[in-house]
Amino acid sequence: MKNMIRDIVIVQHPVSVYVPLNYKVTLSVRAEGTGILNYQWFKSSKEEVFGGTRADLIVTAQRSQLYICRVNDQFCNCVFSEWVKVKVLDISNPGLPVAWRGEPHIVVHPAPQTVRQGERLTLSCTAFGIPTPHYQWYRNGHPLLGKTTDTLQIENAEADHRGTYLCYVSNVQEERWTEAADVEIVPSNQLTATDKVALLIGNLNYSHHPDLMAPAMDVHELANLLQQLGFRVVSLLDLTREEMLAAIDKFLLLLDRGVYALFYYAGHGYERLGRNYLVAIDAPQRYRPENCVCVQRVMLKMQERRSGLNVVLLDTCRTWYNQDCIASEIRPLVPMGNTVYGYATCENAEAYEVQDGGKSTGIFTKYLNKHILQPEKVTHILELVSEDLGRDPFVTGKQAVEIKHTLKEPRSLTDPVRTTGHTGELHLRDACWRQANELPRQKLLIFTCGVEVEVSFSALFSNVMVAFGTVKTTGSRAQDCTITLRSTPVATT
Repeated sequence: MKNMIRDIVIVQHPVSVYVPLNYKVTLSVRAEGTGILNYQWFKSSKEEVFGGTRADLIVTAQRSQLYICRVNDQFCNCVFSEWVKVKVLDISNPGLPVAWRGEPHIVVHPAPQTVRQGERLTLSCTAFGIPTPHYQWYRNGHPLLGKTTDTLQIENAEADHRGTYLCYVSNVQEERWTEAADVEIVPSNQLTATDKVALLIGNLNYSHHPDLMAPAMDVHELANLLQQLGFRVVSLLDLTREEMLAAIDKFLLLLDRGVYALFYYAGHGYERLGRNYLVAIDAPQRYRPENCVCVQRVMLKMQERRSGLNVVLLDTCRTWYNQDCIASEIRPLVPMGNTVYGYATCENAEAYEVQDGGKSTGIFTKYLNKHILQPEKVTHILELVSEDLGRDPFVTGKQAVEIKHTLKEPRSLTDPVRTTGHTGELHLRDACWRQANELPRQKLLIFTCGVEVEVSFSALFSNVMVAFGTVKTTGSRAQDCTITLRSTPVATT
């Protein structure tokens, strides 16, 4: 005999509603099937609603709650309706019309406001409705893409966000418009950067001078801290003079108006006639300017890029050396503003490294890393470093921090990045950045004996790559398996 039992089909689902406290709401479900259909309503906790065994459920709205209805027949078939929400707002005077049918009734209109540039802009609209109304925000008569909730929120408001805002509210009953809200954006007192870029160089393994221990750890730890502050960091170890100049040239290409630039060096250095020189790892004995890198030349090029903030931090000696040698040619440094020098030590003095908890660190960088995350003016950070170093008994009377600056504004390394109006320059920096930080892809090596080895790569420094080998499968013929990774190819037979 042909099966005449029909599946249960819900032809009308209940709808979500937004109503005032204690308002009586009827949730309805309509279904078709074979024979008598039974109904059971549930709350959001999947708890049965007492007495909720009809197609219509009358609810006195006490709090926001989810509801669902199960429909079953005498043949043990059942289906569930869609979940719906009864959203409740406790408001002293909802002002609903006596003969309210569920059309949108706006009880909270967006308020005019003045917002500082860079702060959050929030506009709110609340409307009762059966079913729950839909929202669409407009600015100056134009719909705002994706702004379709009862709250409009814009992070980092800019001048372009000023204007007149309205919200269009609708459901199947009718449509309504809120009152207009004028929004004004005023300049912010918050100083910002358009980007943050740092170049850190640590030289420790010298060809013709004593080796150092601290620069590797100092560069590594400072890089991690600067990344927490939102800096793009290039960290490099053991550079020749040619490599140092090339790295600095590429660093300068990342600088532009509004960018915060930080240059840090740890390694051998000296001072002559007011010029500071950084010693490359291939520099011969008897320091000479032509074999080293002049800090003042680097600073001048940084200033010429019109960066928002230029910071130079030198954890190196400033001992006067070879005074009869001709100084590096460079025109006098002009006070172009927002430039900060932090010297680890004063003129004609050495900078020391110490053992700290089993690791070597420059004592200047030790205290710099202690304070650098604080939201303070950058010169104040260096003053805190100077105070801590001055209290350290290991260098009392031997090393004292020196700070020079032409800072015209209270700029901090923690200032936020805001790229509005500078997206073109940002895209160029992004392209350079991707190229500078590209790593080989993970590889799976399959050997004839059946062993599979996965090789992956990580950058410990920007010019120091670490390779990791992991045995994934030993195969059926291998009894013991050892991985040896070499930096140069090995001839095999």
